Amino acid sequence: MDEEKLQAAVEAILFAMGDSVELGRIAAAIERTPGETEEVLKKLGKSYEDAGRGIQLIELEGSYQLCTKKEYYGCLTSVASQPKKAVLTDVLLETLSIIAYRQPVTKAEIEKIRGVKSDHAVNKLIEYGLVQELGRLNAPGRPLLFGTTEEFLRDFGITSRDSLPEISPVVLEDFKEEAEAEADVRIDV
Repeated sequence: MDEEKLQAAVEAILFAMGDSVELGRIAAAIERTPGETEEVLKKLGKSYEDAGRGIQLIELEGSYQLCTKKEYYGCLTSVASQPKKAVLTDVLLETLSIIAYRQPVTKAEIEKIRGVKSDHAVNKLIEYGLVQELGRLNAPGRPLLFGTTEEFLRDFGITSRDSLPEISPVVLEDFKEEAEAEADVRIDV
């Protein structure tokens, strides 16, 4: 790999990681010695300075990171301070509805209903302030219990958990039939 491609590879690594990355990890990724990698990093850092770019390469105790130059913080903060609207995907809505109707509920119970791991979905819902940890179940392993928050009630226009819409028995039966049919298809494949 020529020098330009090595710099591009390092730049891609640092950009994708977001946080600082240890010199040894970068060296292993580009298949160079730490000394050779340090030279690549110095040249990359210099290229940012020479080109008058808005980012810089900094070293933090043997680790490297791409960061915004201080003179552009004002521009950055005006964009970063704008609230980011949470987007609820089908997976998040499915997980949220399970938590809302079954709370307090453990991840294992959520995963049993969904049939797949739900760590990411639960963590996103916590990040969005729609779900919170309610404590621990008094059972082996003491798993966390999850439930909805006041923010959930506000966002969905619900005054209490008791005012959640009830699922009609006909719709519930349709869901059961669909799930059974889907399970049969998976078994046959």
